Amino acid sequence: MSFSRYATDDSVISAETVVRGMWTGDTYTLSTFFTSSTYTEYYVDVYQGNPTTTTASVQFDIQYGHIAGSGSVPINPNVRGYSPSRVVYGQYRNLVYGTETTNFSFDGGVTTAQQIYVINISRERYKQSIQPGTLNLTLNSGSATNKIYLTDDSNTTSLTRFLGENRVFYIISGSNGNAYTSSAATTYYGIMLPDLGFIVLDASGSLTPYIQAASPATNSRQDNHLKLYTSISSGSNFQLQSQEVVSSRYFFTRIKNSEFNYTTNPSIIDDNGNLLFNTLINSPQTFITTVGMYNDNNDLLAVAKLSKPLTKDFTKEALIRIKLDY
Repeated sequence: MSFSRYATDDSVISAETVVRGMWTGDTYTLSTFFTSSTYTEYYVDVYQGNPTTTTASVQFDIQYGHIAGSGSVPINPNVRGYSPSRVVYGQYRNLVYGTETTNFSFDGGVTTAQQIYVINISRERYKQSIQPGTLNLTLNSGSATNKIYLTDDSNTTSLTRFLGENRVFYIISGSNGNAYTSSAATTYYGIMLPDLGFIVLDASGSLTPYIQAASPATNSRQDNHLKLYTSISSGSNFQLQSQEVVSSRYFFTRIKNSEFNYTTNPSIIDDNGNLLFNTLINSPQTFITTVGMYNDNNDLLAVAKLSKPLTKDFTKEALIRIKLDY
């Protein structure tokens, strides 16, 4: 077997951003919503189809958090206030702010948000991050008039804002990253952290007309996350796209006219080492179908298949471009 070593200028690396619809099948719009009866106080999974009759998969889940643990039953009856809602609030507070002492606020720290809703996109769905400017979420409390259209404010500001190390966009009234009106751009209903794949909504602020009011009853299971689910389901419109950077390395395999013209297949010679086909003596010809890529120890690392055999003889040269995605 013969080998040709790649030179430094025989390969190049490139990267491109791939944008897809967020939901199963790379669809952009999710308009039907289903849950399972096995949800817990911590979260409820939301599917694109009935999980009991179809092969539906989880698209996102909804969680409810309360700063003092109200709205859910204590994990330990002897420790009042330490409940699933408090765990959820503390978990996302730590993820967003990187501390257990900073509380959620959606008006620049003026008011502490005692209650939050979290929409956590399934990890396999959002790939590397959520694509800013693609959020369109309709909330409806059940009345045709009590409806609001939410988006992120990525197109209303030229600044990239961060909370800790994570990019953050504020949730406003509008569509496709644009505010409905100039005043709508200053009313924040929550935040979206695209690189972490979740949205946090204020459960006790301006969204209450569009979501059945969350009950912060102490030491009592209220299943408040189902109230946001009902509002999303009634709105019948949740649009998002995912994005990921796909890196590619191109290898340019150059085959000169004097190379790879003789086959290495042992079946073309007889027991005495003579060619079975005399035409291959003066006019050899091969058909390239595969390029194998080896390391310095002659270990096969990758195989590239051509779409059809490539004829090769002393009168032909070839350039084969191989693309490796990672």
